[in-house]
Amino acid sequence: QVQLVESGGGLVQAGGSLRLSCAASAGSVTTYVAGWFRQAPGKEREFLATISWSGRSAYYADAVKGRFTITRDSAKNTVFLQMNSLKPEDTATYYCAVRTLWTTSDYSEPSLYDYWGQGTQVTVSS
Repeated sequence: QVQLVESGGGLVQAGGSLRLSCAASAGSVTTYVAGWFRQAPGKEREFLATISWSGRSAYYADAVKGRFTITRDSAKNTVFLQMNSLKPEDTATYYCAVRTLWTTSDYSEPSLYDYWGQGTQVTVSS
């Protein structure tokens, strides 16, 4: 079992950048596939990005492709989400999640992820 803690959220102006971190407070993320999601008030949870165990493969949602980058650092037991060129519509609570299987077709489905963090708020002002 793993416990995830997100950090790095905050208030930023449109066009700015933030880097979110997802650290394991218990257990290890190194043996899991990791993903980032977000949820805005009144909306469903939205997939953003996923990264393989090795970090060599990643997939992104079209909404963030070219702006967001997911990486992982096994030595630090942490997964990151670098967010650039932020827009007001990126405002949401951001969650990291992990799962044991790496697939190339259903990685955007939240129900397939086993463990979730508590979320970190990102607010982008116009």
